[in-house]
Amino acid sequence: MKEDNQLLVLTHLSQLLDFITGIGGFIVPLVLWLTKKDEVLGMDFHGKAILNFRISMFIYILICIPLILLLGLGVIGLIAIGIFYLIFPIINAIKASNNEPPSYPFSINIIK
Repeated sequence: MKEDNQLLVLTHLSQLLDFITGIGGFIVPLVLWLTKKDEVLGMDFHGKAILNFRISMFIYILICIPLILLLGLGVIGLIAIGIFYLIFPIINAIKASNNEPPSYPFSINIIK
């Protein structure tokens, strides 16, 4: 296994493709994780953290949609999720560049 912090950083930042393509922010990290998890040191751990975050946020979005009808609480939730989608990939890209483990709050550990 080789150490490649730049690829780990790019994997975290690739989530931001959602703001351009709509779905690329899930597909690109998934493909990078599947193809490089056995080659790059830490890719398995970082990839799982990213995918757990992405799947968790999708579940939270599904919960927020019906809550829009309930006093607009879902709108607040969707705004918070949008902020999470923007901030946490950047924070964790910086952590990856410093050899620190990623931290995605509110993630459900789906992929172990």
